[in-house]
Amino acid sequence: MFSFRLYNAFIFFAVLFVSFDIQAQTSEKPRIEVPEGEKIQKDNFYPRVKFETTMGDIVIELSRSKAPITTNNFLHYVQKKEYDNTLFHRIIPEYIVQGGGYDPEYNDKKSFHKIINESGNGLKNRAYSLAMARVNDPHSAKRQFFINVSDNENLDPGRNWGYTVFADVVEGYEVVDAMSMVETEVNPVIGFPDTPVEKIILKRAIILPELTYD
Repeated sequence: MFSFRLYNAFIFFAVLFVSFDIQAQTSEKPRIEVPEGEKIQKDNFYPRVKFETTMGDIVIELSRSKAPITTNNFLHYVQKKEYDNTLFHRIIPEYIVQGGGYDPEYNDKKSFHKIINESGNGLKNRAYSLAMARVNDPHSAKRQFFINVSDNENLDPGRNWGYTVFADVVEGYEVVDAMSMVETEVNPVIGFPDTPVEKIILKRAIILPELTYD
């Protein structure tokens, strides 16, 4: 098990999130606020989003109190339906399930802007948490995200920047587990060695109504 996880970690960092437009990263300054997303349920510190996927539904709860920039950025994409009909394109068993960046034909989806890294917010890359994908530049996250399948302490900040956790799965754990165990292969289009053989599609992402309490 140890060597398997070590190998996964090596592969993870060796080709980490190469789908971003790296050239654009060099000139674009990361946003420190996302007013478009800030307006969405602006007084709700824990908005919820439902993923309707080809393997079942997942509900996530975002943490605007801990990761306001990342949460507002994510909500902006959801509101614009930018995650609808996208792939979970990269899966490493017992590690991560990644999506949000490609349509079913493996074409890049457009990105709005990159955002500041909020990995020092106290949230950890524990099992069933969601974090933003990025390249080596710590402030390069845009739209891709991943679900941690295990407690991945190596992705938390330490002496270096980590990967910003901004949400947790609150329903559909079994769907995430099933996703994490599908058969994968090398995909010649996007270059990843761990793309699902049978496509897993995020059919629709929906911002759920605010919870009310009596």
